[in-house]
Amino acid sequence: MRPLIMFSSILCVVGVSSLFVTPTANTNAAFLTSEERAHLEAEYDKIQAEIAEWQKVLDETRNKKDSLQGDVNELNALIKKATAQIRQRNVEITRLTDEINQKEQNLSELESKLQRGRASLANILRVQNTADDRSVAELILSADDFSEFFGKLDSLSVLKRDLQLMFVEIRDLQATVQEEREMLTEKQRRELDARYDVERSRQQVAANEAQKQSLLDVVKSEEKTYADVLAERQRQADQIRSALFDLRDAEGIPFAQALEYATEAERATGVRAAFILAILEQESNLGKNVGQCLLVNTETGAGKGKNTGRAFSNVMHPTRDVPIFVEITSRLGRDPFNTPVSCPQSIGYGGAMGPSQFIASTWNIYSDKLAKTLNVGTADPWIPKHAIMATSLFVKDLGANEGGYSAEREAAGRYYAGGNWKTLGLGYAASVIALAEKHQDNIDFLKSI
Repeated sequence: MRPLIMFSSILCVVGVSSLFVTPTANTNAAFLTSEERAHLEAEYDKIQAEIAEWQKVLDETRNKKDSLQGDVNELNALIKKATAQIRQRNVEITRLTDEINQKEQNLSELESKLQRGRASLANILRVQNTADDRSVAELILSADDFSEFFGKLDSLSVLKRDLQLMFVEIRDLQATVQEEREMLTEKQRRELDARYDVERSRQQVAANEAQKQSLLDVVKSEEKTYADVLAERQRQADQIRSALFDLRDAEGIPFAQALEYATEAERATGVRAAFILAILEQESNLGKNVGQCLLVNTETGAGKGKNTGRAFSNVMHPTRDVPIFVEITSRLGRDPFNTPVSCPQSIGYGGAMGPSQFIASTWNIYSDKLAKTLNVGTADPWIPKHAIMATSLFVKDLGANEGGYSAEREAAGRYYAGGNWKTLGLGYAASVIALAEKHQDNIDFLKSI
């Protein structure tokens, strides 16, 4: 009778149905009250209306700003709008922080309940296995009379039924836990994006304040005319457009041309032009540090330094990339033994091609789609326009087209370190984000001219 006694004890102590009740709130947690949430919602809507008003002022000012005072008025409207947006984002951060706290508590309680359920299920399975090991004949012989025998059979039926119920409820609970994790991750990403936007807006407000003060000084001093101010802006714009945009393993091109290609890629993929340029600039800097290599042996993938002649054993993966690389270069009329690729790092292989640094096997995945997007017969990894579009297509697949700080940071990290982006790619991503900010400032300035 021991298995039945053990089973009854488990049900009494643990309680199958009690494991799956709705989690109760932690009374010690400092969550927002319903009144506080309502106040935040009202404040958010009020600020939204304020932003709309300043946007209206901004639109009207831009239509008649052909004077120093007009420029000052425009900057003032920009500052007021950005300040309101900062307040709005701070309201959103407060609300998201509260939601994250509640999600974290709810998830913690769900995971504790899941752990208890799994432990109870393990005990029931042990009872089930012990009960299954006993034959009907053993049950008959161990019973004092037939009523006791049928009682044991009924208990076994209850055991099987409750075991099936436990399986179903644990499976449902696992699905709920996974859903809660995903919702928590999304809210954390939104909070991260909001904090980044606040910081960027503060920087823009500071820059606009400085520019406004500069214009006010001009108005007061009357040493410069409006034509002088416009001429200075135009000279700055010309410098930005003509600045050399370095590309890895290819000739540099003017920034204006790089921006044209990146803008075209943005239209095709939804990935921000400034982010595309930042990835390519980061790759260019890495390229200067790594150097260039040439393939020597198609059987082993060995090669040598293009300028030094130094021997490298892992210039290209011999089976994954070498055959495709030979096919790509032959199709483009290039000599595979005289076409530079990246040298190997301390671990792994080199063999990355052109400004976008695609290895041959990865380029092969995108080549047809790239050719169709660009409306060309064959995509060439060494042509800047093709490389820029290829980078955009690739980072789109990594989620960069979703926009926002967290999506772009993750895409940049994955571009560099793949699945290990959280441990190996965040430094690279931080550098890319900083470069993207610089490029976005230049792009915004050029649009204002």
